[in-house]
Amino acid sequence: MAELNGGQIIAKQLKAEGIDTVFGVLAGPMIQSLAGLQEEGIRYIGCRHEESAAFAAAAWGYQKKKPGVCIVGSGPAATNTITSLYVSTESGMPLIVLGGSVNGANRGIGGFQETDQVAFAAPGCKWAIQVDSTERIPEYIHLAVNKAINGRPGAVYLDFPGDIISNKVEESRVHYRTAVGEPILLHPDPAGVEDVAQMLATAERPVILVGKGAGWSDAGSALTRLVDKGIPFVASPMGRGAVSDDNDQFMNGARSAALKGADAVFMVGGRYNWIFQFGRGSRFAEGAKFAQVDIVPEELTSAIDPDIRLVSDCNIAVGQIADALEGRTLATAGTSWLSGLQTDRMKNEATISEAMDSDQQPINHFRLLREVRDVLDRDAAVAVDGELTMGVARAVLPSFGPRLRMNSGTTGCMGTGVPYAIGAKVARPDSQSVAVVGDYAFGAACIEVETCARNDIPVVFVVSNNGGIAGHTIQDSMFAPDSASFGILTQPDYEKIGEMVGGYACKITDPADLRPALQEALASGKVSVLNVMTDPKGRRSGSAYLG
Repeated sequence: MAELNGGQIIAKQLKAEGIDTVFGVLAGPMIQSLAGLQEEGIRYIGCRHEESAAFAAAAWGYQKKKPGVCIVGSGPAATNTITSLYVSTESGMPLIVLGGSVNGANRGIGGFQETDQVAFAAPGCKWAIQVDSTERIPEYIHLAVNKAINGRPGAVYLDFPGDIISNKVEESRVHYRTAVGEPILLHPDPAGVEDVAQMLATAERPVILVGKGAGWSDAGSALTRLVDKGIPFVASPMGRGAVSDDNDQFMNGARSAALKGADAVFMVGGRYNWIFQFGRGSRFAEGAKFAQVDIVPEELTSAIDPDIRLVSDCNIAVGQIADALEGRTLATAGTSWLSGLQTDRMKNEATISEAMDSDQQPINHFRLLREVRDVLDRDAAVAVDGELTMGVARAVLPSFGPRLRMNSGTTGCMGTGVPYAIGAKVARPDSQSVAVVGDYAFGAACIEVETCARNDIPVVFVVSNNGGIAGHTIQDSMFAPDSASFGILTQPDYEKIGEMVGGYACKITDPADLRPALQEALASGKVSVLNVMTDPKGRRSGSAYLG
């Protein structure tokens, strides 16, 4: 039987796990693993920076419901992925980084790019470990896959010393793990299901909070059955679309009123963290009752102690709760709770309608996001990045399916928008993938436009070029008029990045040109960069809507 090196074994086990695409940056000692990918017919997307490669892999995995895989070299190459590992773990996105490291024989005496990469990675991961033998590579990869997708999805780091990769072993000594990793689905306690059903049935002002865990578990149908009984819901930014935003019960447009007025709060696949004000304080009504379903038991004793706790897959738990409420009349049906929130939502939406219709130049952010909204397909994946861009997008851009909205997530990390859109397009090549990013956010990863051109990944990048972090708002409000520039940037011709790689590119100064340019970009079949000159003094108007 033939001898295989460690890189070939990596590729064979990844193929056995159902991984058909890998992201990375070419570097030793992992080059043999990339050759192995080619032998196994696994697509390799070579990126320009390891952080972007890992973010793109995480987005691919988030769309496909399997771990995204990123292969990088040693030393700085591996440490460049630390932010991506941390963000992926905190945002519940499955990612495996395979990092090369110094040969064992040179460890401790100043080997090339020697550093303790496992120690760097561990705080940001669900699991970080060094592979100790070439024969055991399949076992480590199989364990990594299952750790990345089970419980709350997250990141895993596997460290490969160079001699583990270059070492050759008889294939007869290698035991491949052939069971494809899939999430293990936990079922809720029946008594807890009935308790939540009773809480929702008897509450006069219930609200459901939807987190990204609901999207990961594909709980949309079950949640729709539940909210269609007349229960309003509010979704976290990446929880948007688990239940379609055009559902009548969707109340992000009256978020503050929904949270403050609720006498019963049911959290589904989300956390009582900063995104939902920790479930405490003036944002919630005094004496409100709280219930929560999460796949991770520890999450049920976090910022608050919910009155009812369910450890379960969200889809299973919500489906059973909807079953338990079948045929029951909810107390909220006799109140004006839902209609009152709907009135608030329409009023708040009206406050931004003028801004969305504005013909001003430089272009208003609300007008820009409205035009993006109006050209997208319902199943488009949208990555949003940048302080002001994300704030306005929450008010203007809808989501109609699970996991279609990607942004900075739980960590508030800037620089995710460009690579997330790339990963989403690779995962779903027949659907639109658009990144709407501020100029600062685009600058963090804009060279990956070349990655798109080289790999035929037709993402549309819409750059809101307002000359700084939140335009000039932070600079003007926090620093003296004569101070140095802390947050103001120049406004370069970003469209030339698209031109230089043969993509579709244009600079837009007139709002009337937005829609035709967006339509041409989406139809071009090329990577596209739209450099939209937006108002440096623009702010988040309609604050009530934004919650």
